Amino acid sequence: MLQFCREGNAMLRNIWTTLADGQPIQHKEPGQLIYLQETRAECFYYIISGTVKCYISSPEGEERILTLPHAGELIGEAAFFDQQPRMSSAMAVTKCELVAVDRQRLERVFATHPGLAIAMLEDLARRVRLLSGHVDGEFLQADKRIARHLLALIPEADGRLRCTHEEIGSSVGVSRVTVSRVLGEFDRRGWVQTGYKLLRLLDRPALERFLRDE
Repeated sequence: MLQFCREGNAMLRNIWTTLADGQPIQHKEPGQLIYLQETRAECFYYIISGTVKCYISSPEGEERILTLPHAGELIGEAAFFDQQPRMSSAMAVTKCELVAVDRQRLERVFATHPGLAIAMLEDLARRVRLLSGHVDGEFLQADKRIARHLLALIPEADGRLRCTHEEIGSSVGVSRVTVSRVLGEFDRRGWVQTGYKLLRLLDRPALERFLRDE
């Protein structure tokens, strides 16, 4: 997995704020659509505040959550760059503030902040690894799917992971009860720290070894 140190994560989020400088802010209520699967991507979005659900829909109407991005993250940039129809939809989970970034705006930001281009490539590479896990992760047992998901998340400056048991379960396709049971076992092994609204990785190498073991 692509790894980010705490300082690197904070730096990335500070860089993303340049995308929003002087731009109009969009406000979304919970349940309000941000963009729709199969539509053309004229822009991508920087999340100023709130939580977003990115998901795919089947012709039968079934949904599968891919990611649950939070404030400080980008969404919709893959389809924006390859100029193909969007592969997923995005919807506000909580009240959200977002800034739309079109090609003209991005070119201006790249001209004054060239380092942003490399940071964006690194972020896209992490997304590819995370979403690839949804494919081959279907063949893993629940505890390894959860371990893989935790390793793919970017920690906050204080080391916390911003995700609930419900969000983890939705992302890897298991129940909240299963997530709680597995995280409890990881806690007992000293790999993670859990508590009220708290989840922190304590031993990343141990989780990586667990994921590799047959």
